Amino acid sequence: MTTHLPPLSRRLVLSAAALALAPAVAFAQAWPTAKPVRIIVAYPAGGVSDNVARALADKLAVQLGTPVVIENKAGASGSIGVDAVAKAAPDGYTLGFAAISPLALNPYLGKSPFDPIKDIAPVVSVMYSPVLLLGTPASKAGDFAALLANAKAHPGQVRWATSGLASLGHIMLEQIAVKSQVQITHVPYKGGGQQMNDALGGQFEVLSTNAGPAVLQHIQAGKLKPLAVGAPARLDSLPQVPTLAELGQPAANLSSLFGIYAPAQTPAAVVARLNAEVNKALALPDIRAKLDATDNVPTGGTAAEFARQIAQESENNARIVRAAGIQGN
Repeated sequence: MTTHLPPLSRRLVLSAAALALAPAVAFAQAWPTAKPVRIIVAYPAGGVSDNVARALADKLAVQLGTPVVIENKAGASGSIGVDAVAKAAPDGYTLGFAAISPLALNPYLGKSPFDPIKDIAPVVSVMYSPVLLLGTPASKAGDFAALLANAKAHPGQVRWATSGLASLGHIMLEQIAVKSQVQITHVPYKGGGQQMNDALGGQFEVLSTNAGPAVLQHIQAGKLKPLAVGAPARLDSLPQVPTLAELGQPAANLSSLFGIYAPAQTPAAVVARLNAEVNKALALPDIRAKLDATDNVPTGGTAAEFARQIAQESENNARIVRAAGIQGN
């Protein structure tokens, strides 16, 4: 059977194939000079993704034999940081750390100042960050089935808050609404702080947010009720919470995949060396412990595998955005 992919997804797959066939010659020596390697993190300092990037930078500095520094360039749902990578010299000294949404979702919303294929080379998948679906004090639903029953009985009265229009949470909402034939009111926010404050205050019934220590504390205190999780498997910290796939919502069972990128045209040998070093760092016990402590799950793998993951997500997002008529901010 022949699969017809959208142009972006087709080009991503072809790019992945080319990378897989490229010589995987890694430099045996230290990085060519002592010039620092810069990792542009597409999010503000102090967050989980920033902390993970800094931990990886410390390990890579030792493994590469050259300084590795972090530079935060947040904004436009990650596109500003990834754009800075796209415009950097392809010499292995500028990398990016971001979720895949700037490549696989933002281009369909008119948010992308760069071409995801021509300007960016995926290096390695680093982690996925699960997305929790939580009931607030305003919700009477004790589980996911009760949430859907309430939404079906009272169309439009269940309010679901996300981090913004066309965010991952919004995509999940649309998938659930279509699959379950319910009407749920979307409440988009522009920032996690106000969103969480309003959730604790019962300003809406449902909240979707990335898992993390602060969220877990609110759950343990009984302030938020976990209804489901978007993740390949249940979380060790919340083993009683089913995934959306288990609940009959496989299309909505989404999580945020993060990885390392380089500018396009970065030599294949450099990409291969970077890929190997990040995989080596991800296998270290202290890095895995840091990820586990924040409910993020280490991934790793080849550059070609990462490119294929981006291609698949891009294909899925294109379909969902068109079907739901989602538009960006």
